[in-house]
Amino acid sequence: MNMLEFINASKTYDNGVVGLDGVSLSIESGEFVSIIGLSGAGKSTMLRTVNRLIELTEGEILVNGTSITKANKKDLKIARRKIGMIFQSFNLVKRSTVQRNVLSGRLGYYSSWRSILGLFTKEDYALVNDALARVNLSDKLHERCDALSGGQQQRVSIARTIVQQANLILADEPVASLDPITTTRVMNDLKEINERDAVTILINVHSVELARQFSTRIIGLRDGKVVFDGTPTEATDEVLMGIYGADILKEEVQDEA
Repeated sequence: MNMLEFINASKTYDNGVVGLDGVSLSIESGEFVSIIGLSGAGKSTMLRTVNRLIELTEGEILVNGTSITKANKKDLKIARRKIGMIFQSFNLVKRSTVQRNVLSGRLGYYSSWRSILGLFTKEDYALVNDALARVNLSDKLHERCDALSGGQQQRVSIARTIVQQANLILADEPVASLDPITTTRVMNDLKEINERDAVTILINVHSVELARQFSTRIIGLRDGKVVFDGTPTEATDEVLMGIYGADILKEEVQDEA
């Protein structure tokens, strides 16, 4: 079953920059898909059009068979309940506690007045405790988020998507600002959600090795177009040159040195 479908999806910004150029592809439920490419290739644009943080210029995107592109305000709110979003900058209320930040994953299920008043159920609080246990942050329940490390803050945002009970998680460069050990921990958390809960993951990563290690599928973008779509083993050096250009191999040699 297709969780996500791009149909001739295109985005041209007001300054003339092309973010997406006629992208057509389908992503099945339960896949772990990494999007790779140079900065400016369209990775973030592709991700953010899925929940309409960025609006398409042309084409259409379907989530669970329903058009997210044509959804009205009410239908968009309902659709977003099941679409989790993880940002590079964590997107947390830093002065608030871990518990309150994770609880915000339930807001889409309630009316505006109930959300404003913060009226959550016992079941919601139980979901928070379970989610924090899964990302090994149970002891941080009542700490303020600005007292946490970057890696811990990112795991709070992951816990928020668990509480949201999303069946699709969009992760926009979630490990770009993290050290290698923390990066592995965050990627393992996402993989655990993918495998245990059958949640579809669509993630932007700069690291080809991370894409190869954790993905079931890799999509390569160049100038807003899909230039590669295949398995990690199919992402050969020759393929990478088509995505990044000849300098990618020089960079890998420098990294190894």
